[in-house]
Amino acid sequence: MSGFSLRFLGHSTIRLDLGGRVVLTDPVLTARVGGLVRVVPVPAPESYADVDLVLLSHLHGDHLHLPSLRLLGEDTRIVVPRGAGTWLRRKGFERVEEISPGETLTDGGLTVTATEAVHSGHRWGPRLTHGPQSPALGHLIESDGKRIYNAGDTDLFDGMHGLGPVDVALLPVWGWGPNLGPGHLDPARAARAAGLVQARAAVPVHWGTLALPGVRRTARMRRLLADPPRVFAAEVKAAGGATDVLFTEPGADVALPSPKDRA
Repeated sequence: MSGFSLRFLGHSTIRLDLGGRVVLTDPVLTARVGGLVRVVPVPAPESYADVDLVLLSHLHGDHLHLPSLRLLGEDTRIVVPRGAGTWLRRKGFERVEEISPGETLTDGGLTVTATEAVHSGHRWGPRLTHGPQSPALGHLIESDGKRIYNAGDTDLFDGMHGLGPVDVALLPVWGWGPNLGPGHLDPARAARAAGLVQARAAVPVHWGTLALPGVRRTARMRRLLADPPRVFAAEVKAAGGATDVLFTEPGADVALPSPKDRA
């Protein structure tokens, strides 16, 4: 694939260069995120210094991380789920726009369409009623004939099959703890998602970056920091799907297949 590039900065943070613009998804750029610690190196400042557009999938602190957003500058264009704009502007950010599933915005040569996601949209978790609340989202990002699906945090949903085909799907395959709560994809369900959206290639994300300090060195957590993308790749292969799994370590460029690889 030519004409664009991807870098996996860790967790759900992807740098996407496409259509002459630089997009960052759910930026998490610091050594700590609330009570979680980063177990891989912090991204170098040059990896996010020239960002044009930030796409936030939902309000949880490991996706909408205020210290990381401040590293980008308060005049960076930030797109949030509808209902979250006022709250984020009160935190000092100037260029905040809202979007709902099915709505589209443009940035230069990019078109971004919000998609459904099945995940809690409350800032503090699914069981609380106070504080900011807005629906979780995914995104379809299109330009130059390329179509990228950024799932955000989600479980499978009926509308997934209508999103494809896509050139690359950014699919979560785990999280930061020893267990997954509702509204997440594990490796097997992520493999099903790759098939539903007819992904030509998939980048497993939401793994190997953050952990709870007290459990990060347990044998189970060490496995969960490394194994989910490999299990995802095995599940895709076992299902006989046509998706290329682009396994990428946090902090590395994604090795996108060239057009001749598709010939």
